[in-house]
Amino acid sequence: MKAAFINETGGPEVIQFGDLSEPSLGAGQVLIGVEAVAVNPIDTYIRSGVVAMDLPKPFILGCDAAGRIEAVGGGVSEFKVGDPVWCTNQGLLGRQGTFAEKIAIDAHWCFHRSESVTAADAAASALVGVTAHLGLFREAGRFFPSRNGSPASDSQTEPPTILVIGGSGGVGSMVVQMAKIAGANVIATAGSVAKCEQVRSLGADHAINYREEPIAEAVKRISPQGVHLVWETRRVPDFDEAVGMLRERGMMILMAGRDARPNFPVGPFYVKECTLSGFVMFKASPAEMRAAAADIDRWLAQGKLRANIARTLPLSDAAEAHRIQESATLQADGSLHGKVVLVTS
Repeated sequence: MKAAFINETGGPEVIQFGDLSEPSLGAGQVLIGVEAVAVNPIDTYIRSGVVAMDLPKPFILGCDAAGRIEAVGGGVSEFKVGDPVWCTNQGLLGRQGTFAEKIAIDAHWCFHRSESVTAADAAASALVGVTAHLGLFREAGRFFPSRNGSPASDSQTEPPTILVIGGSGGVGSMVVQMAKIAGANVIATAGSVAKCEQVRSLGADHAINYREEPIAEAVKRISPQGVHLVWETRRVPDFDEAVGMLRERGMMILMAGRDARPNFPVGPFYVKECTLSGFVMFKASPAEMRAAAADIDRWLAQGKLRANIARTLPLSDAAEAHRIQESATLQADGSLHGKVVLVTS
């Protein structure tokens, strides 16, 4: 089978595309014929060695994939040959990745895909969609009491107002859409007129072009009382800015900024009774991911959630896809308005 893999960490040029043996299928696993995969920043960190993990050799890149079941291992009853499926959380913690024509994965990381949902849309919505879902409804679930039947708190008698920093990005675009599905008022930031139009098309009630107006000033104008939740996607968060924009008992979500060491305004933070939550999706349990996956597939099928695909390339162009992603992530050059998807045919 064809696959995109590495034998050593380094720049995009270390990515090879060629023939590897098809994976063997173990008990509790499924074999997927891959139709589409998506590129994520974490893929580039692992490939470059910035995030050190024990990697098999050769190591197949990629976290996300979508395709159809080609075989099921012993003990697997929830899938059958021909089922359309998608997956994420591969290529991590010693697991082989997804950038191949066939992959064998543990069945608990595999999720059903509606026939009406394309493989490209499912792959593009996988890691970023699960991340957005976990952050909104597991970490910040108190702002969405109707999802679990709980009454709203005394301090929240209106829909939550959420500020999404980087609303046109992979995770940010999912947060904007899911927050709107859940009934929130959404403010999103973006770095150009075109990107502001994009986040509005995804459902944002307000779009802030941070190159033309300071974010804090715009938030004060749009929501004078502040926001309930700040979702931060930048590599270096600005805690002074965030705490200043939060309401009493507001919350900030962190899912980026691995090497950041910014100052933190302790006094204003605790006096406002704010909370701060940081998380990584790959530490979620299979059950937590399955709950997120069910919503994501249903919303995609219903047209409530839209995959944010910026570029589609063949799998053989994996190295170029990594260059594109790395440029957008590390240089923040504004060239990428969504996900890069690779297709096998």
